[in-house]
Amino acid sequence: MTHDVAALAEELTAMAAADHQSSVHANSDDPAEQLAWRRLTARHGDRLSEIMDEYGWPTADMVGEEAARAAWLIAQHADRQLDVQRRALHLMQQAVSAGSAGPRELAFLRDRTLVNEGRKQLYGTQIAGVKNGSPIPFPCEEPERMDERRAEVGIEPFDAYVAKFSAT
Repeated sequence: MTHDVAALAEELTAMAAADHQSSVHANSDDPAEQLAWRRLTARHGDRLSEIMDEYGWPTADMVGEEAARAAWLIAQHADRQLDVQRRALHLMQQAVSAGSAGPRELAFLRDRTLVNEGRKQLYGTQIAGVKNGSPIPFPCEEPERMDERRAEVGIEPFDAYVAKFSAT
């Protein structure tokens, strides 16, 4: 089992590296590059689904910090596989409740899943676009409570978050 977990950690880390390298093509003007990105994230989503079948949520205790973050990133980018995102969200929620995963990453995944379902996000982590140089978030549930919710999970206030994007 130890060997399996070490191999799993390596695989997750390699998937995240490939994701990072290819993510620049996500919104490319070149349809072939966009398609390559979609294929990669779909393949990774399928594999994450198999991993969740076999191991549950790959926590830092199981696979180490880097590989656990990689699993989260793969779930985050499985935008066209809502079933995978919902399942990852559910398993990650259980891991957070058990103290073996972080609430900050869970908040990002929850927002991403809500936006992909066409619903309002809770934490304002998902940006719809940029207007006059300022990032505009997808609609948010009770926007006046957004920073309070962000603080509860260790995410900086929205204005500080947005400043990172608009820094020139």
